[in-house]
Amino acid sequence: MKGALVFIAVFIIFLAITLAYSDLPPGKQIYEALNVPTTDYQVLGIQATTLIEAVFNGVIYGIIVWIIYSVAARATKKKPTQTQKPA
Repeated sequence: MKGALVFIAVFIIFLAITLAYSDLPPGKQIYEALNVPTTDYQVLGIQATTLIEAVFNGVIYGIIVWIIYSVAARATKKKPTQTQKPA
């Protein structure tokens, strides 16, 4: 559950960063690799191309940070100690 919250937080942060700075990789490169024609169409005052690049960046960086968080959480998790019973 905590991993989902980490993903959502990072997704929103990188979505906002990309909306302010649209040349942030890899969103722009992915959009260009798909060979989708650029358009002047706007969604809520934001150019559709920029919005799509922002979503790509949010998802990619969100997954990267989520994986790092999951590995770190698993590595720092305490292992239960096993006590030996006398025979």
